Amino acid sequence: MTSTGQDNHYDVVVIGSGPAGGTLAAELAATGKRILLLERGDFLPRERENWESQEVFGNARYGAAETFFDRDDQPFHPGMHYFVGGNSKVYGAALFRLTPADFGTITHDGGISPAWPISYDDLEPYYVRAEHLYKVHGKHGEDPYAGPASQDYKYPPVQHEPRIQALSDGLTDLGLHPFHLPIGVDLIQDENGNAVHGSPCIRCDRVDGFPCLVGAKSDAEVIAVQPALDAHPNLTLLTRALVKRLVTDGSGRTVTGVETQLADGGTETFSGDLVVLSAGSILSAALLLASANDRHPRGLANSSDVVGRHYMRHNNLALMALSKDPNPTRFQKTLALNDFYGPSKAWDYPMGNIQMLGKSDDWQVKGEAPKLLKWGPDIGYRLAASHSLDFWLAGEDLPLADSRVTVRADGSIKLALHPDNNTEGVKRLRIHFDGMLNDLGIASKSFARGLYLHKDMDVSATAHQAGTVRFGTDPTSSALDTDCKAHDLDNLYVVDGSFMPSIGAVNPTLTIIAMAIRVAERIAQRLG
Repeated sequence: MTSTGQDNHYDVVVIGSGPAGGTLAAELAATGKRILLLERGDFLPRERENWESQEVFGNARYGAAETFFDRDDQPFHPGMHYFVGGNSKVYGAALFRLTPADFGTITHDGGISPAWPISYDDLEPYYVRAEHLYKVHGKHGEDPYAGPASQDYKYPPVQHEPRIQALSDGLTDLGLHPFHLPIGVDLIQDENGNAVHGSPCIRCDRVDGFPCLVGAKSDAEVIAVQPALDAHPNLTLLTRALVKRLVTDGSGRTVTGVETQLADGGTETFSGDLVVLSAGSILSAALLLASANDRHPRGLANSSDVVGRHYMRHNNLALMALSKDPNPTRFQKTLALNDFYGPSKAWDYPMGNIQMLGKSDDWQVKGEAPKLLKWGPDIGYRLAASHSLDFWLAGEDLPLADSRVTVRADGSIKLALHPDNNTEGVKRLRIHFDGMLNDLGIASKSFARGLYLHKDMDVSATAHQAGTVRFGTDPTSSALDTDCKAHDLDNLYVVDGSFMPSIGAVNPTLTIIAMAIRVAERIAQRLG
């Protein structure tokens, strides 16, 4: 049944409860305005399986039952997660800033990374607010390649355990500049950096890719949505609510309806003075395209024909290396390296970022690459896991017009990736990285962690999605203005990774959160 009554009208309707939508809705709830937050998923259940590798990775217990199609129209299952809190329910909580250089034009081996319409300094105050809100642990000034910070992190860095400290010392001896990875966790530490007994986060090894059973990871539900619901009765969350289409008035300048399929199969149309789309780069673009009408024949906000284009997701490698020395570390995700983020002595072009991953366990080792283990035929997988060191290498892919999201005739999503988008950098980083490991007495050859997210990081690896509804000052080459409002509509904002004209080479989540806070501030001013 469709209803358009007064009870269905809100000051702001926000679509999507991930790091962007959840944060923005929480910020706006504090204004006292009537806010509706629509989420297609439900609350992720707290259960023993949250921390079981085989369930999370092998059985994809929390993955969305979704089928997309690639550039050759072959079906695949994307790494999407539909829950309150969005994909942050299973993210690794690595919350980096982009560097000042990322906001300018960068020349890569594979092409040009374009400049942003705003500067690092414009976003810096919102980076601070995002870091404090999401309980990011770290220390500004450790990474000589990072931008300036007007305030330090509110929480000190998570200290390296002995094996990771030895790795950090070894990298320093090689002339490199390892630093403490900025990570969003609820961790109480003593003066020596050790976790205090009773802290919600007790340095478990289930931060990376797992839901947090004890709510100690700074995801959007824990940090933003649930506290806002508890504090502000003017905020309404509707779960299992799938938005199918945005409707405009006759002029095409105003979104007047948010057509939503409810859990019972019925439909409801909501409206808002302002509508904020925060469904993620893929789904936000798809919804805009699916909402085409006579006034917007190519889709909403798409007079420039950029909606769906310039999709980015990083050139990623998840690697496992085997050390001769045991690695009894519990909380391994504490170290990062940006020495090769820009041009360096190793190469004239940027290669990317290196950071630690969560610790592999014996089940992951058994499922990943047992044929590559060189420890002898009788070695146990548990022993191999006890010697593993796990890393994430990320290089920047570029915003190509033919890397894009489209909607097929049957309504399904097609995600076309350019097959070789600026990949030389991360390939060289891998070779250089293996050489560093060899210098440190670690296995001279690492091997891919095929079960981490997706094997070979193919088209189904959608964890770091960005682009598709880029912002800018020119309506002919961008869909949004610098406040993330659609050029073509007066009351529609798009706030998630889709606004980004480039992605850099670090996890984009903190930048998305910072922009959500910035846009929430603008919207609050507009609402008066």
